[in-house]
Amino acid sequence: KTILKKAKIKIKDETIKSINSLNRVVSTNIYSNINYPAGNNAAFDGYAINSKDTNGLKKKFPKKFKIIGSIAAGMKPFKKKIKKFDTAEIMTGGIIPKGFDTIIPIEQIIFALNKKYILIDQKIKKFDHVRFAGSDYRKGEVVIKKNTIVQPNHILAFKSLGIKKIKVKKRINILFFSTGNEISNKDNIPNWMVRNSNTHYIKNLNQNFLFNFKSGSILRDNHQNIFKQKINKLIKSKDDIIITSGAVSAGKFDFIPDVVKKFKLSSYFKSAAIRPGKPIMFAKIKGKEKAIFGLPGNPISSAACFRFFVIPYILNALGLSEEKSIKAILTNGFDKKKNFTRFVKSQLSTTKNGKLNVEILKGQESFRIKSFVKSNIWVLLPAGKSKFKKGDIVDCFFPNLSNQNLV
Repeated sequence: KTILKKAKIKIKDETIKSINSLNRVVSTNIYSNINYPAGNNAAFDGYAINSKDTNGLKKKFPKKFKIIGSIAAGMKPFKKKIKKFDTAEIMTGGIIPKGFDTIIPIEQIIFALNKKYILIDQKIKKFDHVRFAGSDYRKGEVVIKKNTIVQPNHILAFKSLGIKKIKVKKRINILFFSTGNEISNKDNIPNWMVRNSNTHYIKNLNQNFLFNFKSGSILRDNHQNIFKQKINKLIKSKDDIIITSGAVSAGKFDFIPDVVKKFKLSSYFKSAAIRPGKPIMFAKIKGKEKAIFGLPGNPISSAACFRFFVIPYILNALGLSEEKSIKAILTNGFDKKKNFTRFVKSQLSTTKNGKLNVEILKGQESFRIKSFVKSNIWVLLPAGKSKFKKGDIVDCFFPNLSNQNLV
C-alpha cells in the first residue's frame, strides 16, 4: 500500500456540464453564484400580512384584513401600494411583496364578507412561515469541497443554484486483458475451458465508480511479445492503467511479470502476504503517468485484488482521501494464518437495536463464487492475528463500490 501511494499517477482536469458530473471528482471548491432562495418567499399556502397590523388585536375585537390580490409561485410579486390592514393570498414559494413580512397558513384563516376579507384576532409573530433570501445558500458559500465525488444530491444543488459547469478530474482510462489458453468469450464451452467472467465483472464496476473501461483481447500463453507491444502502445496512448487477469504466478506460462520487468520502472512489487490474491503484481513506468496491475486469474482473487489494490490506487490518483471501514460485530469465529491479511466474503446485517453484525460465510476458497454471490460485504482481517472470535469488531468494505462517502 505504501508503494502504491508513492507511485501515484497524475490525472488532469477538465471542465464539464454539471448535470453530466455524476461520480466525477471535483478539482476545486464549488461556490454558489447566487443567494438561495433568491427572494423572501412563503413556506406555506396562506395569506401575507404586515405583522405590525396585528399589534393589540384580541379575540373579543377581531380585525378585518382586506384581500388585495393573489400571488402564486413563479409569479412576479405585484407592486400595489400596501395599506394598513391589507393582506394577499400567497402560495408556497410565492415571493412576498414589500410591505408584508409574515405568512398566516391557510388552515388558520377565517374569512369574512364573501371571502373579501380575513379576520385576525391575535398578535401574529413577525416573520412566521417566511423563507428568507439566502437562508439556505449565501452567494459565495461553498456548495461542495474539492476532491468530492459528485452524487445525485449534488447535481440537484448545482441545478437549483444555476451552476452550469464545473472542473473535475478526468476519468481514468483502464485497458483490461484476460490471459490464458483456457479463457473463452463463448457461451457454450467444453469443460476444459473457462468463461471470461473477470472482464465483465470489472467492466460493470465502472457504472458506479471512477473509470472508463476498455476490454482488450485475450492474451494466450504464447503472447509475450504481443503483451510487450500492448505496453509500448499504453505509453503513447490516452490509457492510464493496464490491468491483466492471470499469468502472474510462478507457472510455466505466467509471463506477465517477466515482460513488465523489461521496461524501465519507477515502482514494482510482485506478491503480497494476502489471501486471496497473493500473486498480485504492480508496476509504474518510469517517467510516465502509466501503471500496470497484474491480477490473479481466479475470479474471487481478481475481485479482491481489484477492490483492495486497484480501487485505493484510483482514489489516491484522483486526490481522494483514504477509505474508512465500516465497523461491525463478528457473529462467528474465523481462523487464518497470522502473517497474512485475509479478505473474506461476508454478510452484513443490522439488529433490532441498531447494531451492525457481520457473518463470515462458508466457502472462502478463492474458486467459490456462490459465497461471493451471497455476500454483501468484504471483511478485512489484518495480519498479526490468527484467531478472530465471535464479538470481535472487524473492518468491512463494500464489494462493488468504495467506502469513500462514509464520514
